[in-house]
Amino acid sequence: MATSLKARNIHRDLGYFYIGLIISFAFSGILMNHRDSWHPEKYTIETKAIEVKLPSEDKINDSFADSLGKALGIDDKIRRSKVDEGKFKISFEKHDLEIDTKTGKGEIVSYIKTPVISQMMKLHKNTSNWWIYYGDIFGISLIVIAITGTLMIPAGKFSFKKRGWKLAIAGIIFPLIVLFLLG
Repeated sequence: MATSLKARNIHRDLGYFYIGLIISFAFSGILMNHRDSWHPEKYTIETKAIEVKLPSEDKINDSFADSLGKALGIDDKIRRSKVDEGKFKISFEKHDLEIDTKTGKGEIVSYIKTPVISQMMKLHKNTSNWWIYYGDIFGISLIVIAITGTLMIPAGKFSFKKRGWKLAIAGIIFPLIVLFLLG
């Protein structure tokens, strides 16, 4: 009985302490899962049609992408460029550029950061030392929250010993199956 009460207190207090971070990570994690489909951390403020003359695909590289961006008045940092399925795509920090390699027609899409969502998503990407250590402590705390959660209900048909272990195994097996099938 004392172990379950102690586990409940630790579980509750860590949950209270980390509630903001748990919600923020969960929400921004959901958004990051869909970042290939849309830009959750930035939104469009302007789309501009362009037409340019492109060299042959073998001459299109990051250097060309950077100089093309500057020629089109894009002064932010280039993140990546590629030719894919007849489209030349350049991603800058605040702009995306897509040009049809055959016609030279395309568009520049300008973005600004989405308030709050952009800052929450930064938490997932932050690599400063203090944040890494804080993240490690958070990770350890989540492990403690998970373990104390198994100890909170000491006996009965809903205890970890009777029922919880089956759900825990299913919760471990499902992501492993997905990793092996999709990975």
